[in-house]
Amino acid sequence: MAIQRLHIETRYSEAAIHNGTVYLAGQLADDLTGDIRQQTRETLANIDRMLAEAGSDKSRILSATIYLKDIATHYDGLNAEWDAWVAAGNAPPRACVEARLYKPEVLVEICIIAAAN
Repeated sequence: MAIQRLHIETRYSEAAIHNGTVYLAGQLADDLTGDIRQQTRETLANIDRMLAEAGSDKSRILSATIYLKDIATHYDGLNAEWDAWVAAGNAPPRACVEARLYKPEVLVEICIIAAAN
């Protein structure tokens, strides 16, 4: 079965679709000057957009990995936005860890694996 890749860059693709599964690259906010809640909202909006383009949606998420710059400072703000966004009755398994991200202004990055529709 073929692998379909979306938004291919030199080092990565934004998404890969294979055998009914969608794999998203780590998604970020577009505006990195905002606080954790703003960055989380934008990141989740980008996830919605990429999942739709790949033929899926947030109700079909199989797994989420969340990377936070500072888990003690940002965990509550992340969860406030996540809880408002996640599809009711479809909260996926997830991991949330603290990590040094690629730029100091990045507060959150989220990787998603989802079933295609």
